[in-house]
Amino acid sequence: MNIQNNIIPHSHILQRADRARIKGHRSGLIWFTGLSGSGKSTIANEVEKRLNEDFLAHTYLLDGDNIRKGLNKDLGFSENDRAENIRRIGEVACLLVDAGLIVLTAFISPFRVDRQKVRNLFPVGDFVEIYIQCPLEICEQRDPKGLYQKARAGEISDFSGISSPYEEPVSPEIRLDSSVLSVKDCADEVIRYLKSNSFINK
Repeated sequence: MNIQNNIIPHSHILQRADRARIKGHRSGLIWFTGLSGSGKSTIANEVEKRLNEDFLAHTYLLDGDNIRKGLNKDLGFSENDRAENIRRIGEVACLLVDAGLIVLTAFISPFRVDRQKVRNLFPVGDFVEIYIQCPLEICEQRDPKGLYQKARAGEISDFSGISSPYEEPVSPEIRLDSSVLSVKDCADEVIRYLKSNSFINK
């Protein structure tokens, strides 16, 4: 028997627009993707800090390693587990966006099909894909967590860019080259996009 047949979602009196209205800004999902070491988390953190310090938006940042410490600690790094990791993150992001927040996520999310599935959960314009572009050799030079060294030594399997593919976004809303641009410049570009697309009003 399909248990979904016995699940009937409860209708809320308040809707997403009601929750967003009292916050004074539009909610949405800002999805940072790129290789390990490209700067996703650093840039996402800077954007969230700026939105908070300037009283521009109510936000929440979902980061890869943090999620894997709790919600997704039962998942490995096989292709199937990576797909499930992104699926769960997409569902959590949906709830937070429905709560009226601007949600930022920083995940390698290496496969286009998985990113597209998350995009499909949202109305057009509410999912903003930001590709943090950075040459593999520079990501390896940075290697902030020592993961590339372990991957090259065979200690980590299915590592994006080394033993597993990373599929670049075809048409991201924003493309930032972190090998050229500073963290501040990248954050400035994201803030400009959010203002020009009416996520924030100030």
